[in-house]
Amino acid sequence: MTISDLRNATASSGAAPDAGTAAGPGKPKRTWRSYSVYAGLALIFVYCLAPFYWMLVSSLRRTADIFDNTLLPAPFSLENYAKVFDGSTMFGQALLNSLIVAGTTTVFALLLGVFAAYAISRLNFRFKSLILGVIIATSMFPGISVVVPLLRLFTDIGWINTYQAMIVPSLSFAIPLAVWNLTTFMKALPFDLEEAAMIDGCTKWQAFRKVLLPLAAPGVFTTAILTFIHSWNEFIIALSMINDPKIQTATVAISKFTGATEFQAPFGEQMAAGVIVTVPLVIMVLIFQRRIVEGLTAGTGK
Repeated sequence: MTISDLRNATASSGAAPDAGTAAGPGKPKRTWRSYSVYAGLALIFVYCLAPFYWMLVSSLRRTADIFDNTLLPAPFSLENYAKVFDGSTMFGQALLNSLIVAGTTTVFALLLGVFAAYAISRLNFRFKSLILGVIIATSMFPGISVVVPLLRLFTDIGWINTYQAMIVPSLSFAIPLAVWNLTTFMKALPFDLEEAAMIDGCTKWQAFRKVLLPLAAPGVFTTAILTFIHSWNEFIIALSMINDPKIQTATVAISKFTGATEFQAPFGEQMAAGVIVTVPLVIMVLIFQRRIVEGLTAGTGK
């Protein structure tokens, strides 16, 4: 029997095609498991975004309609946003203060974190694993546990109602985050490139600056975004160290919004201010999401 006879016998048998063949080559058949995964992801997506959606909808309601339960504001109103920036809340200045504190904290955390991560990941010395563990342990203390001693210290040295009273405590939490992320990333970078640069005549510093640092750019970028977000959202320290409205950050300013009367809570204005504080972070993450993912995963694939 020849190959052509076998083909003719198969074609004339009239057998139904296999299920996998019917679905087409290269197209895997979807099962209930794949649909359950999509359903789970959709549930998590809704769970995470539902509070923000309700905050956005509430910020677009009139004050008289703030307790409505409709999914969309009716009528649509920008009244709360106008009140946020009417000058009485000093919210614009608070946003600028948050930008100063978060930006300064991020810059110093990156400067110190890059050098610390380089020393821990690339240099050989005793107890470096212990040092890394101590650095990480310092970030485990809750912010409220250090408020009282810091308040006493800053009162004695005259730092109350100053930017450094917010920046220095924020660094104690931002630097461990930066060191941990950058150390993990730099450990995965090949030592051969650094050695090759020094063979070509570079010093240790030149090899770090011209070779290692550009390769570590995704990790540095990701760490900068995470540090900025952490500092931007800080509340306990800023609330405890600042009582001057001209210095307070946006998160503190929102907590101190007052209504038309002493016992009225301005929910609409608070929702509008919350949207204003959150939207820039969301936009930043959406724009740089590829860089963030690359920075978080690059160290695991090298």
